[in-house]
Amino acid sequence: MKVGTVKEIKQYEYRVGLTPDNVREYTAHGHELFVQTTAGEGVGFTDDDYIAAGAKIVAKAEEIWAACDMVVKVKEPLEPEYELMREGQILYTFLHLAADRTLTEKLLERGVNAVAYETITDKQGTLPLLRPMSEIAGKLSVQAGARSLEKPNGGRGVLLGGAVGVERAKVVVLGAGVVGTAAMKVALGLGADVMIFDKNMERLMYLDDIFGQRIQTKYSTQADIEKALINADLVVGAVLIPGGAAPKLIKREHLAKMKDGAVIVDVAVDQGGCCETSKMTYHDNPTFVVDGVVHYCVANMPGAVSRTSTLALTNATLGHGLKIADLGLEAAVIADEYLLPGVNCYRGKLTCKEVALPFGLQYSDLRSML
Repeated sequence: MKVGTVKEIKQYEYRVGLTPDNVREYTAHGHELFVQTTAGEGVGFTDDDYIAAGAKIVAKAEEIWAACDMVVKVKEPLEPEYELMREGQILYTFLHLAADRTLTEKLLERGVNAVAYETITDKQGTLPLLRPMSEIAGKLSVQAGARSLEKPNGGRGVLLGGAVGVERAKVVVLGAGVVGTAAMKVALGLGADVMIFDKNMERLMYLDDIFGQRIQTKYSTQADIEKALINADLVVGAVLIPGGAAPKLIKREHLAKMKDGAVIVDVAVDQGGCCETSKMTYHDNPTFVVDGVVHYCVANMPGAVSRTSTLALTNATLGHGLKIADLGLEAAVIADEYLLPGVNCYRGKLTCKEVALPFGLQYSDLRSML
């Protein structure tokens, strides 16, 4: 199979879909690899590194899209890339379609076979390709929140760990999954007073067993979330519905009850956000203020630590990518039941129910099409 990766065009996105080591693995399996020139420079990989690994360097992204059977990316295609996608081509990347109807419709129109990292599962029912980026985003969320709380950045002027004789900042984490747990750990490490919400009692019991009196676990109800928001200095939105839009746990009316200069870091913004007032921002201008509350809503937070993120992501994505290249998408899905939910679009049909339902689009069962 001809496999390629392009330079990401999303603002301040430095990650790359394939590393030189990935190229070596694919070529060892007999595949032909194409890499757009300078695609890896944001991670420290040169064109020569890719050439030494067995890739062909191509000048323009258009050539990659035209030549390759499978394109491996990091972020979803943006508008300049829409017309480059081809019928029957395999696109292997993060998609987050529940937050982007336009991209969903364009993938269907172009007949792209789109495989989303964030909906591939494993034996435990978790999301192994999303996990490394979730962990990094969770850690970064508290770093970003701490900076945003500084007075010159519009925040309350509060230090997370407080000081001798001064109370610690109150951090509220909505969601106790990978993102939320990573955020909780960093917040604890910085000395904050942490409360974490979830609807999964087993998960809350586990965290309570491990961290004990160092944290406060709370079952997620609208009333208790509202009470917590009133006292919070920093709120981390870490909720996830696999493949679906994030629930709006923070309402517009809640903001007026929060402290002036409090901060919301909405990690769920790439799935539409868990705050009604969230809108996507970028690393060069990451925050905005609504009703006195600072919102940090960068959708590609892990892109800021591009080398760590690229290596962690490609460690997770390589196995499934090789399986698709070796067997072809159809045979790979039949051979691996956990890959099947990763296929969001196939031959012009929408095969992810969590995307179809909120958009009112027709859902097709992939199993019946193979």
